[in-house]
Amino acid sequence: MAIQTTSNLQSILKNYDAKSWTKSSNLNEVEPLKFDIKTPLDKIGAPKENLTFGEVLAKSIGDVNNLQKEANMAIEKLATGKSKNLSETMLAIERADLAFKQMNQIRLKVVEAYREIMRMQV
Repeated sequence: MAIQTTSNLQSILKNYDAKSWTKSSNLNEVEPLKFDIKTPLDKIGAPKENLTFGEVLAKSIGDVNNLQKEANMAIEKLATGKSKNLSETMLAIERADLAFKQMNQIRLKVVEAYREIMRMQV
């Protein structure tokens, strides 16, 4: 990428018209938002299958990873112009962030429980 001088940048900014860009974006093409506030970690409480703790933990980590990938794809689509829906992108990012924070808290509780068990005297 070439270094732009201030005069080149000023000419680019003069030609940029935000109003025409916003008029060109058709809001009728945007899909309606679906508010599903449950994360994959909410489903851990009542597993339908007989899974071990390790399997449940591995599945949860995979679900959080998938949410992170979906958020990255949403960011990429917004950055490349394939999607003009900023709110959908922000929802995907927040969903991934909340799932990651919840997973991190679960990890901290598991480590704390392990340390408590190790401190027990037999």
